[in-house]
Amino acid sequence: MTDVHNDILEVEDFDTILSSDIDFSGTLRFEKPFLIRGKVCGEIDATGLLVVDEGAVVEANINTSKVIIRGSVTGNITASNKIEITATGKLVGDIITPEVHMESGCIFNGNCTMPERNL
Repeated sequence: MTDVHNDILEVEDFDTILSSDIDFSGTLRFEKPFLIRGKVCGEIDATGLLVVDEGAVVEANINTSKVIIRGSVTGNITASNKIEITATGKLVGDIITPEVHMESGCIFNGNCTMPERNL
């Protein structure tokens, strides 16, 4: 069992939520926790936590500190801290991160590079 479910996140934990009826194209930049419930195409370049919720679709290269994937992501991800893919998550793309957690039932198609953490 992974610690994917140990991070119990509530709507109140997010500064910004991209609603399920939003279809965004472009570059997203943020520092505080961000929840995607809709569709994003483009690029995500951030320093905060990114959560791709169930039913959300992201087609973007992502660079941030931590990513939790519950929906679908197509694109390469670089996370300075950790990437978590839950049982409902799907990732098609390469990842670079020091820590990966994949729950049974998730889908991951890509290459994984795990550099040492900067202490």
